[in-house]
Amino acid sequence: MFVSIFLLGLCVCFLLLQLQPRRPKNFPPGPPCLPVLGTLLHLNLENPLKDFERLRESYGNVYSLFMGSKPAVVINGFKAMKEAIVTKSTDFAGRPQDLFINDLMQTKGVAMADYGPIWRERRRFALMNLKNFGLGKKSMEERILEEIQYIIETLEKNSGNTVSPQVMFHNAGSNIICQLLFGTRYEYDDETIKLIVRCFTEITKIINSPWAMRDDDSTFSEEHLTRTTFDLYIAGTDTTSNTLLTGFLYLMNYPHIQEQCQQEIDRVLVGKDRVTFEDRLSMPYAQAVIHEIQRIANTVPLSIFHCTTKDTELMGFSIPKGTMIIQNLDSVLREEGQWKFPHEFNPENFLNEQGEFVKPEAFMPFSAGPRVCLGESLARMELFLIVVTLLRRFKFIWPEDAGEPDFTPVYGVTLTPKPYRMKVQLRSKQ
Repeated sequence: MFVSIFLLGLCVCFLLLQLQPRRPKNFPPGPPCLPVLGTLLHLNLENPLKDFERLRESYGNVYSLFMGSKPAVVINGFKAMKEAIVTKSTDFAGRPQDLFINDLMQTKGVAMADYGPIWRERRRFALMNLKNFGLGKKSMEERILEEIQYIIETLEKNSGNTVSPQVMFHNAGSNIICQLLFGTRYEYDDETIKLIVRCFTEITKIINSPWAMRDDDSTFSEEHLTRTTFDLYIAGTDTTSNTLLTGFLYLMNYPHIQEQCQQEIDRVLVGKDRVTFEDRLSMPYAQAVIHEIQRIANTVPLSIFHCTTKDTELMGFSIPKGTMIIQNLDSVLREEGQWKFPHEFNPENFLNEQGEFVKPEAFMPFSAGPRVCLGESLARMELFLIVVTLLRRFKFIWPEDAGEPDFTPVYGVTLTPKPYRMKVQLRSKQ
C-alpha cells in the first residue's frame, strides 16, 4: 500500500514538472512559474499595474510572465518601448489570436486582426472612410462643436449646483462617433444610448483580461464592416470620455491651472464666437494642460496586446514568433528622466523655458507604430474643442461637501476615475 502511494506521488510530481512552463533560451527573466497557473499568482488581476512596476524593479524593463502555460513579455520604459513598437515595429505588430475577444469578434474588424495583408486592407478602408466622413476636416469640427452645445445646455441648467459628469461625457463621446459612423445622435436621457454605452463599457473590461485566454483568409465583407464599426465606436467613446472625466477631476483640484488656462483662452478668443481646432497653435498652455491630462489619465495603460510576427530580439533578449507582448504604457508616461514632473499633474511637462508647447517623444498614450490608435486625430480634436469651450464658459469647482478627492482610477482595459460630482458656475461673458 505504501509503495503504491509513493509511486502515485512520484507520478503526480513528474506530471506537474512536465506541465511547468519553461522559459526558452535567452528569454527575458521573470518570476517563478507554477504548473497550470504560470505566474498569475504574482499579479492582482483586479489591477496589475502596481505588480508590473514591482516586477520591473526586480527583473528590469523587459521581463516575462506566463498566463497559464502561455508566455508573455512585458515591455517597460521608453527605450525598450521605442525599440519594439517603432524601430522593430513590424516584428511586434501582430495580435494574439487565442484570446476570448478573438472568438467574440471571429477575427473580423481591424483592432484584433493579425498583422498582414488583410489587416492592412481593413485599416486602409477604415482610415479612408473616416476621412470621407469628415475626420480631420472642418465638417468634423462642426459636428463636435454642435455636440458641445448639448453639454453646455446640460451644464447651464445646473449652474450654481453640482452635477455628475459621467453620463454627460460618455454620451457626448458616443454621439460624436455615432454622428461620424451613422449620421445620427441621441438625447442624453435616451434609453437606447444608455444601454449602448453601458454594453460597450462592459465589453472593454474583458478585452485584455488575463482570464480571457481561449484561418481568416476572406476579403472585406459586410460582416467585416460591422466589426470595424464596432472597433471605431470603442476607440471613439470610452477613451475620450474617461480622459475628460480625469481632466475635470484634476482641473477642479488644481484651480490655479484652470485659471491660467482660462486666461489664455480669453486672450486668444477675444472677439470670437467659438473656438476652432486651429486656435490650438496660439494656445501653448491649454495644449500643455490637455496633453498633461492625457499623460496622467493614461486611459489605456496596457494598450491592446501585441504579439511577435517572427523570431526577433529586444534589448538583447530572444523573443520567439507568436509571443504575446504587453506594453506597460504607464511605465513610459511616468518614467523618471523623461518628464520634469513624472509623478504629479503639471503642464510644465509640455512647456519649454520659453513657455512654448513641446511634446516629448515619450508621450505615447495612443501607442505608436503601425498599430497606433485609429481614433487618435479624432480624440485630439475632441479633447481640445471640448475642454477649451467649457473652460471659456464655466468655472468648475470641487464641491465643499465632497471631502478629499480620490484620484485612484478604477482599473479595466480603460482606466476611469471613481464617480464624482462637480459644481458648475457660469463665467462672465468674455
